[in-house]
Formats: sequence, C-alpha cells, structure tokens
Amino acid sequence: RSKAEGHQEELWRYLRTNDLSVISTDHCPFCFKEQKELGVGNFSKIPNGIGSVEHRMDLIYQGVVDGQISVERWVELCSTTPARMFGLYPRKGAIAPGSDADIVIYDPVGRTEIGFHKTHHMNMDHSAWEGFVVDGHVDTVLSRGKVVVENNEYKGVKGHGQYLKRGLSQYLI
Repeated sequence: RSKAEGHQEELWRYLRTNDLSVISTDHCPFCFKEQKELGVGNFSKIPNGIGSVEHRMDLIYQGVVDGQISVERWVELCSTTPARMFGLYPRKGAIAPGSDADIVIYDPVGRTEIGFHKTHHMNMDHSAWEGFVVDGHVDTVLSRGKVVVENNEYKGVKGHGQYLKRGLSQYLI
C-alpha cells in the first residue's frame, strides 16, 4: 500500500463537503516509443506527464457507484463548477433553455475497461489506468445538440468548434 492510498478517503470527504470544489488533471500525454524512451540511461530526460483527461468522467463516476459522492455532485464537479469557474455558465454546465445542449448520456449499468486498444482516443500508447475496470460507460455525447460521440465512435465534423467569449468567473460570486 502506498502513502497516497491513505489520502483517498480524505479526498473523497473533501469533495463531498465542498472543501474541494472541482477535479482537474494535468493532462500531458507522451508515448513510450520515441518519447519516454529518451530517458533510457538518463532518468532526467524522461518527459514528464501522463494522459488522463479522457478517463476522468468514468473514474470519478466510480465514486458515485462506490457511494463516495452523489450523482448530482458528480455532475456539479465535472460540469457545472468548471463552467462557473471559467465564466461560461449558463451557456455551458447547464441543461436549460438558451444553454448549448452539451450533454453526456451516461449508461450507469455499463462497464468500461480502460485499455490502449479499447478506449484510448488520445495520441498516446499507454495509460496509467490501463486494465482498470470501472462501472458506467459514456453512451453518447452531444455538442450544441449534435451527436459527436456514439457507441465509442467519434462522429463530429470539422469546423463544428466555436470560439467562446468568456465572462468573469461566477464561482466565487
């Protein structure tokens, strides 16, 4: 058991009590081949970072399944609070008239095995979560009401993205 494992229960408690109000990741993926191999013989030359943003929703949803947080808190942590922090609410982070209709349809009884040939869509050849099996599965993703992911397949079209003018952070107001 690592020292970090002893902190997990405290982190979940802080998320429940809003002492921690958002979950983020320093997403910085590298491939083993050609990038991580730079450190063979000299550890200091290994590029730092791992990819993890792709699996964030699934991994945090496991906290819902395990009784660590409510499904409402999961949505708040992963969607509403970040939208407020970055001055994008209520255009983002809400399902309401006038909002963008960015929606993740999540299958709570599905299961996801995280693996390079199964779930990775990032430009990397490994994951720190390789082999983890979590409850729940992203079924469909809508961006501004249009399906962009369905059945684990990207269906978006080039040019769909838009510049979003941000307002001030509404989180601390």
